[in-house]
Amino acid sequence: MANGYSRQIQERIGAAAEGTVFVNSDFADIADTETIRRNLNRLTQAGTLRRILKGVYEKPEYSEMLKEYVAADPEAVAKALARNYHWTIAPCGNTALNLLGLSTQVTAVWSYISDGPYKTYEWNSTKLEFKHRTNKEITGLSYMTVLVIQALKTLGKTNVTSKTIQTLSSRLNEDDKAAMLREAAESTDWVYNAIRQIAGEVQ
Repeated sequence: MANGYSRQIQERIGAAAEGTVFVNSDFADIADTETIRRNLNRLTQAGTLRRILKGVYEKPEYSEMLKEYVAADPEAVAKALARNYHWTIAPCGNTALNLLGLSTQVTAVWSYISDGPYKTYEWNSTKLEFKHRTNKEITGLSYMTVLVIQALKTLGKTNVTSKTIQTLSSRLNEDDKAAMLREAAESTDWVYNAIRQIAGEVQ
């Protein structure tokens, strides 16, 4: 029976794109935690997976151009941890600005707000930081809505320029914009006004 579990776990990993990050809970529909952990550790020893943190694994991505394996994507690791612990998260600070193309500054720490506990994780030269926030700041809002709100708050009212609005407007699709208008209605007035401009409701 264990062989059947192993095959299903391997097939799921095999079907995923290189660079995909996995946690134990991604295989909870296949087997129990101990069986999953045993299989993931065996696949790590075989080189199919790379262990990033305890309980967090990556299907390594090889760059033909660089002739080496690419570093794990911190954003994918953050989402995997959130999935595993059932946290709702969203990038904040410089991380939010980077992900939305509003800053090219390399961030030393990848920061996220979360409805889970305050936590930090480190591997190689990467640091992830989860900051606890009240549920109303995160829960019930789509990922993109929270991301944009956090980016605007990081910039501050006086630093949100027409170029900022234009950059965000071009990054978001119509569904994202419609969701933001609905979900961000309770935001601070200046934040919601900026969101209305991004969505093309006002100039």
